[in-house]
Amino acid sequence: MSHEIMRLSAFAPAKVNLFLHVGGPDGEGYHPISSLMVFADVGDRVNLQPADAPAFETSGPFGDQIPAGGDNLVVRAGQAFHRRLGGPVPPYRLILEKHLPIAAGLGGGSSDAGAALKLLRDALAPALSDDDLEALAASLGADGAACLRARALIAEGRGERLSPAPRLPELNAVLVNPGAPSPTGAVYRAYDAGVHPDGAAMPPMPDHLESAEEAAAWLAFATRNDLEAPAVRLEPHIGEVLDVLRGEPESLLVRMSGSGATCFALCASDIEAEGLAERLETMRPDWWVRRCRLS
Repeated sequence: MSHEIMRLSAFAPAKVNLFLHVGGPDGEGYHPISSLMVFADVGDRVNLQPADAPAFETSGPFGDQIPAGGDNLVVRAGQAFHRRLGGPVPPYRLILEKHLPIAAGLGGGSSDAGAALKLLRDALAPALSDDDLEALAASLGADGAACLRARALIAEGRGERLSPAPRLPELNAVLVNPGAPSPTGAVYRAYDAGVHPDGAAMPPMPDHLESAEEAAAWLAFATRNDLEAPAVRLEPHIGEVLDVLRGEPESLLVRMSGSGATCFALCASDIEAEGLAERLETMRPDWWVRRCRLS
């Protein structure tokens, strides 16, 4: 093992749930789900640097909202990795550039943790298998393994059963966050008061979807986000975002991602997504708005 960590950097993409079906809690309080997850070309970045003593730092527009201690998933990822190695490691600094809003339904914490795990493997244990790394990611959260893979997939069970997604077209989208957090636990508890009768059942899945229009039509007809209604009840600003997006001509499908508060609009082309994003930024400068591609 080298006595000094190399300088490395990894992108941590935003996760978007194109649909999210949720069942009632099991005996341990976990909710079964089924979801089609895709990943955006916008997100955070994690940097690994040599240091005289172990350190974790944050930067970026949302960096000051990140807890510095063990509650942070990047720190917990490092701790889990050290336990897996079972021996001393050279000191290093992890720097999280936080560009995604906090408690936003974009899997930011899990994606950050996945990026940190990849960096630590590259620097300290390149022989560690993908399966071992995925087990570490899964131990950090229900969507940890999915965010480590960071490609379109189907998640079932508690989020740990992963399978390939159908072949998807290029999906251009606009992400919008109203600047209000949407705590996952509170949203799930609100959902428990009225669980959807179909629960976490998977919809019949097409083998492929040829266009953004076809994908949006299928998603609207066959799927939903069960957490959208309870999240809107808890945080009405989410409902405002959804209403605005649904009134825009570029929007093929409008939905909330995960447990919120970020919502998305699928658009037919990059040009339409760009136009929608620019208009929203002018209309609502208090909202976080990003044009992106999903894959």
